Amino acid sequence: MAEAQNIPVGSTTAGSIAVAAESTVATRMSAPPSFDVDSFPVPHGREEEWRFTPLERLRGLHDGTAVADGGIRVEVSAPEGVTQETVGRDDARVGKAGKPVDRIAAQAYSSFEKASIVTVPKETVLTEPIRIAVHGEGGTAFAHQVIELGAFAEALVVIDHTGDAVLAANVDFVVGDGAKLTVVSVQDWDDKAVHVAQHNALVGRDASFKSVVVTFGGDLVRLHPRVNYAGTGGEAELFGLYITDAGQHQEHRLLVDHNTPHCKSNVVYKGALQGDDAHAVWIGDVLIEAAAEGTDTYEMNRNLVLTDGARVDSVPNLEIETGEIVGAGHASATGRFDDEQLFYLQSRGIPEEEARRLVVRGFFAELVQQIGLPDVEERLIAKIEEELEATVA
Repeated sequence: MAEAQNIPVGSTTAGSIAVAAESTVATRMSAPPSFDVDSFPVPHGREEEWRFTPLERLRGLHDGTAVADGGIRVEVSAPEGVTQETVGRDDARVGKAGKPVDRIAAQAYSSFEKASIVTVPKETVLTEPIRIAVHGEGGTAFAHQVIELGAFAEALVVIDHTGDAVLAANVDFVVGDGAKLTVVSVQDWDDKAVHVAQHNALVGRDASFKSVVVTFGGDLVRLHPRVNYAGTGGEAELFGLYITDAGQHQEHRLLVDHNTPHCKSNVVYKGALQGDDAHAVWIGDVLIEAAAEGTDTYEMNRNLVLTDGARVDSVPNLEIETGEIVGAGHASATGRFDDEQLFYLQSRGIPEEEARRLVVRGFFAELVQQIGLPDVEERLIAKIEEELEATVA
């Protein structure tokens, strides 16, 4: 029912399955979700959800010493019919998709002054994307973003993160019944930036949610995508692509909570690492609750280690509380270049350096194609080439 593969190349990989009343620590956070910072103890690095994170590089986001002394500039470009508002924290739509599950997310919720809400009215089918540019202007900032689709609406949203900042944020995606939302979140920060965010998706009845997370830049990036279902027939696809360079820490922690019958989820994350002390962490948690009969789910993480000195921690977890499911499984693998692929390309006259680039491009191709927006796909392919130029040469 589940697959877990471990190929240790400067990496660790682990997986677990729990059935019936048993539970895994990874899907059960050390404190219940809450909007209140005081509900969460200051982490010390020994907790399950913090044990891979270098706390000293969080710039005080985790212990309350970070002060909002900076700012981010947010620009929204949207087609006609889409509304964009700046609201206070008392707006009922803020926090609707889910509560914070750790201290930094709760700190972000308690500290932001104004939230940005982008709304696509019901039955509106957009032919052009909504583009949200988030640019760091230095210092520490807290933010909250809400994207809400009415029933049977369809939209593609691109969120670009650039510049320099220490940013803690919550991002809510509320997908109405029968609606379809695709979100592309690109982390292309400057080298010293710190970005910690919780992404909450609430998927309505017969609705579809697709997330494509792309992480390149930053000193430390820690993202926590979470999916809950508000009705039967919901589908969620979570895709991710990351390239971790020397000294970078990139951490992606996912939870798909199947709390409703007859819903689907599919998770595919792929990463490439290069350089000394490059550290990628992927935690994939899927919880199938007792009420979620008819669930169909699968999650997979693949990592390609390009140089010595890089480390991967990949932990898929699957917790099942009912036997009445369509399917459930997980897989994880980490390794170096496939020698057979390289030999095949070189035997056909392709030089070794170009053959290696082709292998890496092919490794990421299926994820880039999930975006469905040519200009963004071309930009990301160019960025991948740029990132690989120094190493795969």
